[in-house]
Amino acid sequence: MNLVLQGPAGALEARLDFPEAGVDPAAPGAFAVVCHPHPLFGGTLTNKVVQTLARAFNDSGMPSVRFNFRGVGASAGTHDGGPGEVQDALAAVRYGRERWPDARLWLAGFSFGGAVAVLASQDAAPAGLVAVAPAVDRMAIGAVTPAGRWLVLLGDADDVVAPQRIVDWAQGLDPAPTLQVLPGAGHYFHGRLPELRERVTGFVNKRPG
Repeated sequence: MNLVLQGPAGALEARLDFPEAGVDPAAPGAFAVVCHPHPLFGGTLTNKVVQTLARAFNDSGMPSVRFNFRGVGASAGTHDGGPGEVQDALAAVRYGRERWPDARLWLAGFSFGGAVAVLASQDAAPAGLVAVAPAVDRMAIGAVTPAGRWLVLLGDADDVVAPQRIVDWAQGLDPAPTLQVLPGAGHYFHGRLPELRERVTGFVNKRPG
């Protein structure tokens, strides 16, 4: 389902995906907002990893909202290097909370979008957060403490974001997120998307404690 959301720089092009069955679309227990990779390097809401994340949340019984950052596709505005994109993500969160006021929020993102999701979590206070190969060496994330359950997932053959930088950053946080490394997986998880989907679904569905 195609959407147009109101963002701080104007209209945001978005896509809403629902679980295939078993969930009341008007009153889900949770929903997800998924952020895409860097706009200046071809990142859009149709990115394969972003679509995989959206489907993983659908598998877990949640509608998912993925959107184009400002200046991408039909979204208004121009690229802002991070701060404006965080505000775009928070606009998508507001849409979800207005549509489903009783639902829990999960935030997610890939690469640049993973970093944006982490930063947006400081204001959004999600129930859960999934950051896939977050661009910690390209954005100033710092010592954040996201609310809720938190998964950082990466491949140890990532040739875009240095895997050890992600590991060092994640392990240096307090509390530290759950860290999962896919051996042999590159930045875009070519040939590994089904495994990525299963990992995310398993984490989301796992009972805390």
